[in-house]
Amino acid sequence: MPSFDIVSKVAWHEVENALNQAQKEIAQRFDFKDTLTEVERTDEGLALRSSSEDRLKAAWVVLQEKLIRRKVSLRSFEAGKFEPTPKGGAKMLVEVKEGIEGDAARELVRHIKDAKLKVQAAIQDGQVRVTGKNRDDLQQAIAVIRSAGMSLELQFINFRE
Repeated sequence: MPSFDIVSKVAWHEVENALNQAQKEIAQRFDFKDTLTEVERTDEGLALRSSSEDRLKAAWVVLQEKLIRRKVSLRSFEAGKFEPTPKGGAKMLVEVKEGIEGDAARELVRHIKDAKLKVQAAIQDGQVRVTGKNRDDLQQAIAVIRSAGMSLELQFINFRE
């Protein structure tokens, strides 16, 4: 039976390239001079630090521009709140959302079932597998999911006959 998987992944090599480009631009721009502004990747996500909150906001805008230019969807990132640092600066953690969590997966399955297509959807470890009898039904399921307007960046992979 034909099937495909719905996943939500981030192209980490593109994120790394965008981070490097943002770091270079921040190092070269005059308005960031002597602000100790840093953008780096950590285990929790992307960490931004600066000596003031407005420079931190500007660094986040620079990073967003670089991510967009590298064709990385901003839906995969969730900016945290600005937190003060002990020296009077500010920091922010940007979480990277990867994988489809339980509520979003159930919503995807509900959209597929509401469309009354001849396909079955099953939730499996951060992804949703859709199976059907023919390729046309699966393509209709993809169209339904794309038109659903989910808050996640979704990819359709492993299309098998």
